[in-house]
Amino acid sequence: MLKFSSDGVEIAYLDEGEGDPILLIHGFASNKTVNWAYPGWVDLLRKDGRRVIALDNRGHGDSSKFYDPADYGAPIMAEDARRLLDHLGLAQVDVMGYSMGARISAFLTLNHPERVRRVIFGGLGYGMVSGVGDPEPIARGLEAESLAGIPDRTGRAFRAFAEQTRSDRRALAACIRSSRQKISEDDVARIRRPVLVAVGSKDDIAGSPEDLAALIPDARVLEIPGRDHMVAVGDKVFKQGVLDFLAEAA
Repeated sequence: MLKFSSDGVEIAYLDEGEGDPILLIHGFASNKTVNWAYPGWVDLLRKDGRRVIALDNRGHGDSSKFYDPADYGAPIMAEDARRLLDHLGLAQVDVMGYSMGARISAFLTLNHPERVRRVIFGGLGYGMVSGVGDPEPIARGLEAESLAGIPDRTGRAFRAFAEQTRSDRRALAACIRSSRQKISEDDVARIRRPVLVAVGSKDDIAGSPEDLAALIPDARVLEIPGRDHMVAVGDKVFKQGVLDFLAEAA
């Protein structure tokens, strides 16, 4: 397992293949394996002639865990991603993030535009600006004694997912309380990179992909038919759309 120190925080990552590099940033309560390896993204992108890099965000997977919300936040996790690029000596990469990973990717693009060649926002549309709901029901669901006692549907879903991925639920509760920083319309409009906004047609979390793309000068939308937030990540339409976007934007 590969790891490096991001300003004292141990971050686990994978680095496979050769060619143009692409950095993958997973969603909340997931990890580099569940979000990217199991659904076939790593193999797909390697076969497309790319060097695939994916990290476990802090609080997730095999990276360091913290229990204070102040140790998280999408801008902080974006700096972990930037330090990984520094560690690997990569001046510029393509970036793809899903859900929370898309928000992290946006902060990486805004704060370090020279490091990002083009970016894919998966599973997040206008919710990047408007927000994607109150994090407390999810945090309380993660902290509950059992799945059966969680009244909130979204809280139950994320608790079940956290159990499935054998995650540190206390760390995830701290993370969700600070990871959903909104990005203003004006800041989103400052993104000057080719952007693909890819959202499932049944995704009731992401917000409108069209409304987000309309704010960005060089953005396009990919609708993933019939998919909700949890299952869109492995969809074949999503995968082909990303390959086409990367080829067209080359």
